Amino acid sequence: MNKLLIATNNKGKGKEIRALLDDLKIELVTPADIHLNLDVSEDGRTYAENAAKKAIAFRRASGLVSLADDSGLEVDALDGAPGLFSARYSSKPGASDSDRRAFLLQNLRGKPRPWLARFRATIAIAVSENDVRPAEGECTGEIIPEERGAGGFGYDPIFLIPELNRTMAELEMDEKNRLSHRARAILNAKPILAKIFDL
Repeated sequence: MNKLLIATNNKGKGKEIRALLDDLKIELVTPADIHLNLDVSEDGRTYAENAAKKAIAFRRASGLVSLADDSGLEVDALDGAPGLFSARYSSKPGASDSDRRAFLLQNLRGKPRPWLARFRATIAIAVSENDVRPAEGECTGEIIPEERGAGGFGYDPIFLIPELNRTMAELEMDEKNRLSHRARAILNAKPILAKIFDL
């Protein structure tokens, strides 16, 4: 059986990626499934660098083809911030998703709306240390000042998709898996995986 390691310790992200790849005839495993405890510092200058760094590190540690992603929220009114620092965007260490949302909204206070934004995702698939294949995806929308919805994670409750008038956190999983930046990146990664695993 072909095995692919979903190289993330984020349970929400792992669940999302697993659902997106479910139709491929590949056995999907997470670091927890194979008792792999690995934390990779995200110090690259681009999403692609961070994704590749993670994919290679997990490939090296597990011996399995590894798929990692790096993604971020870019808000026009904040000159593209938080961007690469989306997962660490806060005024205090050990911040929760809720803290990061509050910090973002605090920084947007007083700036004219709409607060146009986009989520970007880059997938990296490490076949070997010297063979890393990328795929990208993007989802545009706007930031709203009040949280809506109980699904998703991260910035989803304040990221509105205007044409649906719903936040990412208000979408059903199958809707999110059609529209999100990660969904679009995975869609672009599927032909690459099909080639790697000869599907």
